[in-house]
Amino acid sequence: MTAYRLHLRRAGSLAAARRALEETLPAYAHVFPADKAAPILVKPNLNANMNALTGNTTDLRLLCALLGVLRDAGYGDLTVGEGTNSGFYRNNIGVIGRLAVDRAAARFGVPVVDLNHAPGRAVPFANGVTAQVAAQALDAALVINLPKLKTHFEAGMSVCLKNLMGCLVGQENKKKTHQSLAANIVNLNAALRPGLHIVDAMVAMEGLGPTRGTPVRCDALVFGENPYLIDLACAKLAGFPADAVRPLAQARQRGLVPPDMIAFVDSLALPLLAGRPFAPPKAGPIATFVHSPKRQKYFLAVRNLALFRYLAGTDWFGALLFKTGLRQDVFCHAEMRLEGLRLDRETCNTCGACQGLCPMGLDPAAVAAAGGHADCIGCLYCFLGCPREAITFHGEQGFLAEQIRQYDTLVRALYGQERGEKGREREE
Repeated sequence: MTAYRLHLRRAGSLAAARRALEETLPAYAHVFPADKAAPILVKPNLNANMNALTGNTTDLRLLCALLGVLRDAGYGDLTVGEGTNSGFYRNNIGVIGRLAVDRAAARFGVPVVDLNHAPGRAVPFANGVTAQVAAQALDAALVINLPKLKTHFEAGMSVCLKNLMGCLVGQENKKKTHQSLAANIVNLNAALRPGLHIVDAMVAMEGLGPTRGTPVRCDALVFGENPYLIDLACAKLAGFPADAVRPLAQARQRGLVPPDMIAFVDSLALPLLAGRPFAPPKAGPIATFVHSPKRQKYFLAVRNLALFRYLAGTDWFGALLFKTGLRQDVFCHAEMRLEGLRLDRETCNTCGACQGLCPMGLDPAAVAAAGGHADCIGCLYCFLGCPREAITFHGEQGFLAEQIRQYDTLVRALYGQERGEKGREREE
């Protein structure tokens, strides 16, 4: 039997994520390059400008903890790279900046690259098609994949396998994936082969992911080398049927998910991270009909028409697509302008929720009370997660107003009752 390995770790804050990395990465020392000057690419999931507390994108607390650990270990050639959602790319919206990923990485002297604009090389897709994958991802001595644990209305779930779509160069190559989605996700993983996967389940997403689902606080990270094994385990952790994860089903058909791998995962006493199964990604009737694999090619043909692309760029038609469920994202062009955060001392009950939320390890209540801090990157996790709304925003919300409209109550509820750092931790 093949030796399989994965680690499930508790992590609900920057400090806990750092501890989890320091305790777990030695078990994967063999995947790291011996030459500490060799290039390492860190690949988060930056699907949209909805931040990690919505369950949408990779948590800055995990990213900062990882960059700190790697820098302290002496790795000198680190890059954060991601090719963000094609709709934001098409609308010239800078997701990386809106999520403060560039500002977070800069604290560690690490550059961030938008792989949509990177030089590419062709990799084989289904039916004789080729797609351009960022050469920087193909040439790295090590790719560390940081997917988000979330449900996905087309793929079933989006974890390790699906996250590599962000290594495709530009909208044209991302569109090619959808010609045969499950098969091409597996093809992409065969070409790229990241050496390490760390799944962000600090705040996961259930329901209509990858953007319009419901955040679920799980306070967990999942480590491993084999993306098929990790995705299979994550399905079990979410109480989600593995057969409904289309890339996994495709991989199983190709013999990449052998019976002994399934038996290994079945033997693990993995907990349901939410204490119950995740809600499935059930779309509305129009989106379900259009996005059926049987009709996907016809939808793609219509979507690629010049008239449709023109209409999709208008606000009124975009709003219609969002309302019908054919589009998950709202492409707001208005940028946010943060003048500062303030603390409402009478409202604050010193619950400490904000301290667990800060990717920089600051005390946000103290920062807000003081009117700012040089190390604050303006990610707004503290403002968005404070259950009592004691940290207040001053400035122009811009695109952030849409996240607040959809998620304000849901996100604050996640941190309404703080939980201790002790809890589940399992190693297999």
